[in-house]
Amino acid sequence: MVLLDVAGPVQVLHGSGGYQIRLASVDGRPVRTDIGVPLGADLALGDVEGPVDTLLVPGYAPPDGDRPDAAYLSLLREIGHRARRVASVCTGALLLAEAGLLDGRRATTHWAACADLASRFPRVTVEPDAIYVRDGPVVTSAGVTAGIDLALALVEEDHGSDVARAVAKYMVVFLQRPGGQSQFSVRQAVATPRHPALRRLLDAVAVEPAANHSLAAMAARAAVSERHLTRLFRREVGLTPGQYVERVRVEAAQVLLETSAVGVASVARSCGFGSDESMRRAFLHVLGTTPTEYRQRFRTSRAISFIQ
Repeated sequence: MVLLDVAGPVQVLHGSGGYQIRLASVDGRPVRTDIGVPLGADLALGDVEGPVDTLLVPGYAPPDGDRPDAAYLSLLREIGHRARRVASVCTGALLLAEAGLLDGRRATTHWAACADLASRFPRVTVEPDAIYVRDGPVVTSAGVTAGIDLALALVEEDHGSDVARAVAKYMVVFLQRPGGQSQFSVRQAVATPRHPALRRLLDAVAVEPAANHSLAAMAARAAVSERHLTRLFRREVGLTPGQYVERVRVEAAQVLLETSAVGVASVARSCGFGSDESMRRAFLHVLGTTPTEYRQRFRTSRAISFIQ
């Protein structure tokens, strides 16, 4: 499992002084972490008795993380059903989903696992850009350090904003992080292309989304044919040139919508969309929401989705 998925939230909860924390593993023995440091356990999952306030499930470390077996999922399901609240960090959301604890709910996970969560568990509505999502008694967070955001929210809910703010200040972190997972852009997510001209094109689009990035213009800059450039993009990026440009422009627009009061039409022009209607279609295609809805949701929830 990922060490920081446990260490971050536990540090927050311990710092608040308001919880009794117990670490449970399948057999009560230490757990191997992704960095090789073993993490001790207080008890076995089967020995968790009585009422449980909050069940917090950390993520596993792909591709070498152990897959859960039926016995583990059964224990997770049983404890989850009697806990007042269930939460997960990072890919822990996939474990909750496998245990059936996310059926019919909204959830998030690490940005790199959102597509996997959505495709494998169609009964789960995935919120790919949220730092964390609350749907009733179930709270799921994005990757790794987002577990700290989630834990601070739990502290604030249980003990008030003053306590949560004091813990955040001591840990030198935001009480509410200013941004969603979209800050980890498609350019960062794409593996470094082997073709040097393609690397330059990707960087140019990311640096100046509003410039002329038509297929013809990019092919000319790369000194290759349009057909060959499309093949390069598909092979090394996994997207067509148009899809890559669209996603970068959507991300640039997200930042402006999140951080400024600039009108939607002005945002569209500054990010390279021909019109606000073109940006609207791109947002619906990439994010499943409109620019206006995206701004309203973010400005209201600060990149956090609450479903009561």
